[in-house]
Amino acid sequence: MQDLALPDIEGLDLLRRIKNHNPDLPVLVLSFYPEDQYAVRVLKEGASGYLTKESVPNDLIHAIRKAAGGGRYISATLAESLASSITGEKERRSQESLSSREFQIFFMIATVKSVKEMANELSLARTTITSYRIRIFDKLRFKTNADLIRYAVENRIV
Repeated sequence: MQDLALPDIEGLDLLRRIKNHNPDLPVLVLSFYPEDQYAVRVLKEGASGYLTKESVPNDLIHAIRKAAGGGRYISATLAESLASSITGEKERRSQESLSSREFQIFFMIATVKSVKEMANELSLARTTITSYRIRIFDKLRFKTNADLIRYAVENRIV
């Protein structure tokens, strides 16, 4: 079984496949990546909850019970962050505006993969990768890969 850690692109794809085959199956994602960067994305993809590996055992037990009962689990910290973004108190993080595929390519660029590597890994044409890159740069107002990498590091995405 693959780890569902978000930057592991196959993990997000695995979550999608699980939800496509069995949409009612509750899936909790346990990751070492910060929830402020990845939780909303996995919840949008159908996960029943997101916990970091630093979560206390009581949180894990609560999340399992919540998901098994048909609910969704989010931490109090994430709930507060979401409430703040809804009320306009906190500006939405730019990378949240990216589609799932754009985020995959964003992450691959941030980890310094070449267009050829991305195309091979995602089974896409190089021109398609380039089109996604242009869209990402437009949405996030980057001029160079260095801008994207700096942003990813500063925001703890990589």
